[in-house]
Amino acid sequence: MNQTAYVLEEFLQKAGIDKSALELWEKLKLLKPVGFTEDKLPFYSHATLEQVAHIKKLVELGYDAEEIQKIIRKIGLPHKNAEDLKKDKSARFLTVGALAEKVQVSPRTIKHWEDKGIIDADMRSEGGFRMYSEQYIYLCQLIQDLQLFGYSLDEIKTISDYFRDFIKIQSSIASTSAEETAQKLEDMSREIGLLLDKTNQLKAGIQRWEDLLKKKKKELAALQSQNQKRFTGKEGKNHEKDDLY
Repeated sequence: MNQTAYVLEEFLQKAGIDKSALELWEKLKLLKPVGFTEDKLPFYSHATLEQVAHIKKLVELGYDAEEIQKIIRKIGLPHKNAEDLKKDKSARFLTVGALAEKVQVSPRTIKHWEDKGIIDADMRSEGGFRMYSEQYIYLCQLIQDLQLFGYSLDEIKTISDYFRDFIKIQSSIASTSAEETAQKLEDMSREIGLLLDKTNQLKAGIQRWEDLLKKKKKELAALQSQNQKRFTGKEGKNHEKDDLY
């Protein structure tokens, strides 16, 4: 499930602070963005909003920014759980356009894959911005591979669902009943077998074409050499004609 992201203007409005206060708090390392776009534009999460609320409470109690910095250095800001701490680490994210450029497809293709449920943005802003972690570069390349293998987008959607189920089961095997988990794992195993069979067929086909193309390339070079000699012979005959006059 993706998180809600807030670009700068959205965040300032939600947090109820001005830009100068945010810049000061970030300078003192009281806050930091959860990530940046490829254009180095910062964005923030709901957890950051909660941190702002705690800082504002300290401000209301009469503490200035430097005093708050000392307090946070000693005790830190409250976090709901360990997962929030992980999310606080800044990361680099890609917009639709940047992801499309990295994968060498159109932004429309990325949006189409998302509409089909094949991929899902890690974060979305209220203004409609979608941001993807850099791992999506590899995932989108895998989608392109499956298309080359002859898979339809509906079939790729099924495979992507298997991946999501696998990650869910791997993180918590008790997230579904034992019977449902067994069935899903069996389905995944069958799909892996089918993919391996197809990749083996493709490898064999690629090897045949490589052998054929290498052979034909040599034969083509030989024909080009033979044909070049014809030009040389023609030039020699033309010189003989010139000598007669």
